[in-house]
Parts: sequence; C-alpha cells; structure tokens
Amino acid sequence: MRGFLVGSLLFALGATPGYVGLVGVTADNLTYFLGSIFFTIAGFTQLRLTGRWQRGGWSDRDAWADWWAAAIQFIGTLAFNVSTLGALLGTIDPGTFDRMGWRPDFVGSICFMVASVLAVQATTHRESLWDPEARNWWNTWLNMAGSVAFMISAIFAWVDPSTGEALNTDWVNLGTFFGAIGFFTAAALLKPQADAESNPSLNRNGPRSDDPDSR
Repeated sequence: MRGFLVGSLLFALGATPGYVGLVGVTADNLTYFLGSIFFTIAGFTQLRLTGRWQRGGWSDRDAWADWWAAAIQFIGTLAFNVSTLGALLGTIDPGTFDRMGWRPDFVGSICFMVASVLAVQATTHRESLWDPEARNWWNTWLNMAGSVAFMISAIFAWVDPSTGEALNTDWVNLGTFFGAIGFFTAAALLKPQADAESNPSLNRNGPRSDDPDSR
C-alpha cells in the first residue's frame, strides 16, 4: 500500500543522520508524526481489505490470522500516532509532553511484532514459506525484520529517570531507520494484484486478494 511506502519513507528520513541537524528538532518530530499518519491510513485500509466486512467473511476460520494481524497492526499505528504527537508537542512544552511518548511507542512496537508473527502464520497456511515464486513470503518476513528493528529502537528509547535521556540515541535512530527500510522494501516490492492476474505464474500458491500483508 502506498501509505506504508510514504510512512516508511518519512520515518527513514527522520532517522537519517544529519537530518535533525539540518531541519531542527521540531521539523524532525513533525516528519515522524506525518509518517505515523500515513501508517494509520494504510493500516485501516489493510484492515478493511481482510474481507471480514463482506458477507460471509466472519465464517472463514482460515482468514482469522489475517484479520488479527491487520487489527493489531492498526492498533500499533494508533499508538505511534500518540508517541510521535507527544514528541512533537514536547518540543513546544517540554515540561508537559517530553516523557509521554515512550510507552505508546513501546506498545506500538509490540503490536507490530505480534502482527508480523500472525502475518507469517497466515502465510504458512496458504503457501510454501520459502517459495521464491510466491507473492507474499518475503513480504511477511521483511515486515517481521522491520518490526524487530522498531522494537530495538523502542527499547533503547526508554528514558532513564536519573539522567532524563534515552538509553542510547544511536540505537534508537538505527532501529527506526532499518525498521522503516524493512517496511518500505516490503511495500515497494509487492507485486500488484493486477500483475498477478495478468500473469498466473506470479500467483502460484499465492495469498488471496484479502491478505492483510498485501502492501
């Protein structure tokens, strides 16, 4: 989905070395916040595309992992909205907002991890996990790698009360950057459904059109 492409690109840009020095802290935090908005738009769209809202969709037990993956990931995007907004407001009023961002950031990272595990599970239900001709196996694993990187970033973003600083800002930026690259690559490399329909060889053992990780 284009939302994940744009959101990931903005997250990667915000974590790029030298970017904050070039544009300033407020603009850097605004970049992250805008990226989280695109994540949320894409996450909601993805949730709608799982097929659960269609007639008979709730009776398809094989698609439950799809729906849960999309639903939990959508919750994670909302948590990132809160954390990035807190960071942005923290540049305006540090005394009120400077420490409100870590918990939702950590919650969002956990949601992304759980959603990635469920997406991998959904993939194994319908295709060979390591089939290079399948449309989705590498997509789910790239998302998993991105989620792991986001989790590393969230862990090192914890603010030590004794110092008032994050554990390690270098790891925070690295985790964010590579997490964004993982999601960006997964979204950019996904073959459009139209291509698969016009060339059946691209869809051998591939996921249904309602797959939540079809980004």
